[in-house]
Amino acid sequence: MQPNIYNFFKFLNQEEQRPIPFIVKLTHAPETLTPQELNVKGDLDLYNTPITSLPEGLTVKGNLDLGDCTSLKELPKGLTVRGSLSLENTEITSLPEGLTVGGFLFLRGTPLSNKTDEQIRAGRNINGKIIR
Repeated sequence: MQPNIYNFFKFLNQEEQRPIPFIVKLTHAPETLTPQELNVKGDLDLYNTPITSLPEGLTVKGNLDLGDCTSLKELPKGLTVRGSLSLENTEITSLPEGLTVGGFLFLRGTPLSNKTDEQIRAGRNINGKIIR
């Protein structure tokens, strides 16, 4: 049986009152995230992780790198990224209504790279340049 890092941190949390790191919760048990943890104060680098989903209402005050997260198929409602958002080499085929991106949107190697800027921006608040 392969050890589960989440269970290890859960054990440390129970035995030594050490908090479970946000990234471990996000990748292994996103249902355990509290509303306060959905507001990331800096960058969130999930590049090439096996993450399959992100929680609704996630706000990242820096950049969000989801590049090469090939198991991620969609973005959550209410996602706000104040910096740049990288979706390079993912299988994401659409962007949720209400998506907010303050910086660049990187789409190289995605099914979205064939869409026009107007199609991508419609119903979304994307302030920066779209990079294909």
